[in-house]
Amino acid sequence: MLSLVVAPWRCPPVVLRNADVPHEAASTMKVAVLAALHRSGQDLDRRIPVVNRFASAAGGTFANSRSGDSDPEPWELLGGTASLRWLAGRMVSHSSNLATNLCLAHVGREAVAEVWRRAGASAATDTPRGVEDQPARAAGIFNRVTAHDLVRLLESLEPEVLGLLEDNAHGVDLAAGLPPGTRLASKNGWITGVRNCVAVVHPPDAAPYALAVCYTGPLANGQDTGDPAARLLARLSARVWRARHGLTT
Repeated sequence: MLSLVVAPWRCPPVVLRNADVPHEAASTMKVAVLAALHRSGQDLDRRIPVVNRFASAAGGTFANSRSGDSDPEPWELLGGTASLRWLAGRMVSHSSNLATNLCLAHVGREAVAEVWRRAGASAATDTPRGVEDQPARAAGIFNRVTAHDLVRLLESLEPEVLGLLEDNAHGVDLAAGLPPGTRLASKNGWITGVRNCVAVVHPPDAAPYALAVCYTGPLANGQDTGDPAARLLARLSARVWRARHGLTT
């Protein structure tokens, strides 16, 4: 299943393909956690304990896998402390799972649900659990998003929060289909069988546009690089780029 949304920035979409079909969220849900944290009023420079034990949405607790995390740096602080601001940055720049669950634990699931409501997301989108909450998965509790709701989410972000997505270090998926150096704010996510990415692209010679692609299927091998599904998203991104001057018509 491939879902696609293309829209001039903060304007109605001009391309919709399976736009409201839910997919597993993978790491795209980290954008909602980021927004909830920044709206929480908490002191983001406060240092918190770096632990690896979290409350499961199904009851009990769970832990993250160090080997399955794309960001090793928060793990180096395990048993110590880190600021919420730094953890939030690693959550979106390097897609840290450990940092995500630490931020989520401090802001709460209801605050994340409120982010989606404020964005006008559909009932199909819901992120009730943390990353790698296997007891919740076994109980049938999943994080779901639609391509349309991912665009709505980016449109709802404050400029300073959206700007943090420009630090995404994973230059694959949609970024890989753009000319080198193109400015974009993006967040991608991948697990076996799923590859998602949402971005705001700022061409130097055209108006900015939003692009979201969610893919569920056998092409997605669950790797951050060398994923056939990532190359599919890059080809779609390149096609939209070539049509950038006509997206407002």
